[in-house]
Amino acid sequence: MANYVFNPITLQYEVREEPRYAKYVRTGLSILVVGGLCFLYFWLFTSVLGMDLPKTARLKKENAMWQSKIALAERQLDICEETLQGIEERDDNVYRSIFGLNVIPEEVKAAKPDPQADPLTARINSLTKRAYVQSMALDEVYGIALNAGDMVSHIPAVPPILPKSGSYRMASPFGYRTDPVYGGTRFHAGQDFAADVGYPVYVTGDGVVEKVDYGFTGYGNEIIVDHGFGYRTRYAHLSRIDVAKGMKVTRGDQIGAIGKTGKATGPHLHYEVIYKGNAINPYSYMNLDMTVEEYIAMITRRREESGTRKKSTLELLKEHGR
Repeated sequence: MANYVFNPITLQYEVREEPRYAKYVRTGLSILVVGGLCFLYFWLFTSVLGMDLPKTARLKKENAMWQSKIALAERQLDICEETLQGIEERDDNVYRSIFGLNVIPEEVKAAKPDPQADPLTARINSLTKRAYVQSMALDEVYGIALNAGDMVSHIPAVPPILPKSGSYRMASPFGYRTDPVYGGTRFHAGQDFAADVGYPVYVTGDGVVEKVDYGFTGYGNEIIVDHGFGYRTRYAHLSRIDVAKGMKVTRGDQIGAIGKTGKATGPHLHYEVIYKGNAINPYSYMNLDMTVEEYIAMITRRREESGTRKKSTLELLKEHGR
């Protein structure tokens, strides 16, 4: 490109040719100036003023919204998992135990891991699988319960004493404790009910008296009842035994009275629930918040359902107003 320059000597415009690289230099300088101005703008906008670029601000807002939704979903999943875990524990420790069903293995409940799934999706998949498996498990329990027949009346499902407020107290619970006689930590296989000597003891389910023993050590005077379906119950430290070996008993029959025979530091009933040879927590099989009337009504209803015509000791006491 030719440039015209005024010559003061000749008083004429003369043509001056620029080098070829001049326009490239000018273009390069323009680019550098524009780039510098842009950099200065971004630096002032972000570093000095501390502001986000419009696109960055929009993305941050969307990210905060999604993070809030994810946090809410995780809290809801926490609640669902806690609820499902409670149902699973109740099913494993009570329902399946009552009907002699095997506990569902954890590997069956667990969902197949997906390496491409994000943590939230993987958690939802796992919860969905567990809920489905638990639903099938409860359907199985329900189906067996409908056809259990006399099994319901045989399960030791009530307290072994009248749950009359103020007449007893819960003493040593099931589990490890300090031995009250010998000291040291020992496993306590039952639940102790402390009450006055002579307080009635009732059988907690239909069955046959398997053992009657009058002892001076250990369990002292004790009764073991075989309820069938893998269940046995033990009633120990009795002051009196009202049954004999081989006798058939029905839930609610009085079989003895509380005492302090054997290794006992005070009058109480040692009560055990034994399932397939293993002691299990009796507390899972009884409701101590019920009234005496509710207790008697439950026994009466169970007898009617099982077709038992014989009246229990509790029913006779109720009829005589005692």
